[in-house]
Amino acid sequence: MKGYIMAAGDGTRMRPLTANTSKSLLPVAGKPFIEHSILALKENGIADICILIGWGGREIRDQLGDGGRLGVRLRYAEQEKRLGTAHAIGMVRDVMKEEFVALNGDILVSAKTVGGLIDTATKAGKSAMTLTRVSNPSQFGVVEVENGMVKKIHEKPKVPPSDLVNAGAYFFKPDVFESIAKTGLSPRGEYELTDSLEMMAGGDGVATYVSSEEWIDVGRPWDLLRANHILMKGMTPKIEGEVEERATLRGPVSVGKGSIIRNGAYIIGPVIIGEGCDIGPNCFIRPSTYVGDGCKVGNGCEVKNTIIMAGSHVPHLNYVGDSVIGQRCNLGAGTKVANLRLDGANIKVTLKGERVDTGLRKLGVIMGDDVKTGINASFDVGTVVGEESFIGPGALASGFIAPRSRVM
Repeated sequence: MKGYIMAAGDGTRMRPLTANTSKSLLPVAGKPFIEHSILALKENGIADICILIGWGGREIRDQLGDGGRLGVRLRYAEQEKRLGTAHAIGMVRDVMKEEFVALNGDILVSAKTVGGLIDTATKAGKSAMTLTRVSNPSQFGVVEVENGMVKKIHEKPKVPPSDLVNAGAYFFKPDVFESIAKTGLSPRGEYELTDSLEMMAGGDGVATYVSSEEWIDVGRPWDLLRANHILMKGMTPKIEGEVEERATLRGPVSVGKGSIIRNGAYIIGPVIIGEGCDIGPNCFIRPSTYVGDGCKVGNGCEVKNTIIMAGSHVPHLNYVGDSVIGQRCNLGAGTKVANLRLDGANIKVTLKGERVDTGLRKLGVIMGDDVKTGINASFDVGTVVGEESFIGPGALASGFIAPRSRVM
């Protein structure tokens, strides 16, 4: 059995985090996001995996290589034009001559879910798709099920017939390519996999596996925080760096090679500290925080539920909560991030000119790469800061800050 991960999207909804980095390579719980999918396949005995790449494909190839580091064999297919999900599956017709598991590149899927999908398909002797229950089904493809089989798929219906949605994980027999070859263009000008699946449902049938595992469609920057939180649950701590005598580590905390946790640092896991980091003295790092390689969290700083990407510094008297900080950022002394509205209402964020309700009560800043702040700069809740921007001393950043802006 083979595996297939579709990671050709350009990640525009994840900007500014994807301005320089493929969405699949954004770091979550100590690894690029796509590695979690690769390992979920590997844990189910699937070691021959094809990855569909597009924008940022060279970066994915360079980082993952032939898969030897992860104990798998990787090959790549390139989708030059994004013509839809059915087109994406159809691109590997000559590669997938046997049964295969296909995963959308932007979903968080566990090894247990992959295993359940395989078991369901094997027992049914049919292709199968994974479903999950969500509280907001109208935002997804909603699936009607009859006797464990797909009856009909409704794409983002105003009145959902159920709370079961397409989770983006599939088990296909090679005859899937016959249905894909017959799939026509949808009204939005794409070849949709859901149309192929409905065609299959009317023929041999498509079995369904309803996963009880936590599931996320990582489509917006703040989804990374929830994925990070889920993936760090039950983590096995590993201390490979130096922890000074008067530093305190509580719960599962991992410290990478070449990192130092200085006296007075207080860390409550789950927390992952990457390699070559300088943490402390006298800082407080709270649960569900991932600090990437080569980062600094210094004196008098507090960080919670945050992803700090490689090479970024939170060095002096800073507070950062419920935030995603890009690569090579530097916060000036006294820079603070607000993460809770005074009225406690949901936080809204402006992305691609649209005001979006995140559904979150706590969300700080989404910061692109190479952002610098002056002393005592502040960020309002739900602020998005484009790459290479400068937030001057004492300035308040709020709303959407375009790339390479100067806020004074």
